[in-house]
Amino acid sequence: MSIRAELNVEDMNCSDCKAVVEKSLTALDGVENVIIDEAGKKVTVKYDEIKVTLVDIKQTLMEKGYSVIEV
Repeated sequence: MSIRAELNVEDMNCSDCKAVVEKSLTALDGVENVIIDEAGKKVTVKYDEIKVTLVDIKQTLMEKGYSVIEV
């Protein structure tokens, strides 16, 4: 079953950051879609909760050095 989550990623402030976030999340098995609003510092992720959890998604971003808050 697919779930959509919206996250604030406050440390995402350039196009390089956007690329890192997108690449990191799309590499996770179970992530189906990533939409990034660079100006609003928001990331919307559609994922299969059987294959990947929201905790996994947040942890992936934190390992890349980003602060993550679920909206």
